[in-house]
Amino acid sequence: MYLTSFIHRNDLFDIAERWFCNRPEPGDVRFLTEILICDGFAVNEVLTVLAGRLLEMTHQRPFHQRRIYSKGELRDIICRDGGDPNPRVAELLDRYRKNPDYYYREALINAVVCLDEQDHLLGSFRIKRPKRIAEKANRRIADWIFENVLERARDMAWERARLSGVPFDRFVTPAEEMVREFIQAEEYIAGSFRDNSISLDKAAMTIHDVGAIKIVAEPDRLRQLEKALLMASDIDVIERSEFSGSYQAISLILEVPWDAGHICRQYRENRGWERHLNRGIPEADLKRGLEHFLADADPKMNIEVILSTFPDMVESELGSSIHEERIILQRDNRRYKGYIPMNVEFLVEALFAVGFSPRIDIHAPPVKLWGRYLPETLSSYVRKLHNLPEYDLI
Repeated sequence: MYLTSFIHRNDLFDIAERWFCNRPEPGDVRFLTEILICDGFAVNEVLTVLAGRLLEMTHQRPFHQRRIYSKGELRDIICRDGGDPNPRVAELLDRYRKNPDYYYREALINAVVCLDEQDHLLGSFRIKRPKRIAEKANRRIADWIFENVLERARDMAWERARLSGVPFDRFVTPAEEMVREFIQAEEYIAGSFRDNSISLDKAAMTIHDVGAIKIVAEPDRLRQLEKALLMASDIDVIERSEFSGSYQAISLILEVPWDAGHICRQYRENRGWERHLNRGIPEADLKRGLEHFLADADPKMNIEVILSTFPDMVESELGSSIHEERIILQRDNRRYKGYIPMNVEFLVEALFAVGFSPRIDIHAPPVKLWGRYLPETLSSYVRKLHNLPEYDLI
């Protein structure tokens, strides 16, 4: 996984690649923990500054920030806001008021909302939760592995066609033979991880939206903001996409610089280390600050900016394109299912679980890509990382 919102993304990618091949190095866990602490703090500070800048460019009026921890908090704010009371918005808000528990209120979110003096929602920003990063990384990695498996299976079919003397475009493979070849190809790719003869593809595993900002405004203000971003000397718009259909918005991927001096000052002034005293790193080391971590970090990071009108945001939170149902659909519609993609998800989740645990060393990753495991294997491992007992009856 190549997380472009992280400033140590290359180091994180290298650790992940080694773990996928079951060859962790001494110091990996501590370095992983330090990356999650340092880069998480840096992303939050960049989001705070950049969101303020974008909101000033869009709305030109004072606003204040409020941290929220659940989707229920966000949806209550939307409901109180009212915004543009067109018939569809009014209908959705009324449905929510009548049965708020139907709308995934307890779904967790790590976000900040930006409100004007009348508490109207102007925008928000969030850092994607580790579980959601793991799911997205799993889809990218599993899709890449799937393509490798298909390519290997095609090579096997080409060879059989050559040996039989039949042109490949006229060669017919029985269904049971195709299944057998796919399984053999899958085992071959899994074996290439075991013997370290394969390398992960950064381009196929790039994730831009670990840090994201949403700006809510009328269409003309959103167009003006987009023009201003294209003209900004210190910001590069490296990707643009429009969502249509039930979910409508514009997504911009911005490449932005970050200020090391500002991040280090904020870490010290806000006593940033206090949130990480249970992560296995001595308090004295955490108090040293972030200067030595930032010295070799990438000078820029990528942030996603979503431009949305209030009605479109209401639709995405309460209507036909509600975010949680899109997540469920993504989970259900994976094109590659089996033990390898399941192991991919387990490994990525384990990577984050170790980095957020009190442990700064482990013997080996709990999952091998070429093995087979049940979900209980991972949940038991995570409990052990935090010294929690198993829920056994006897």
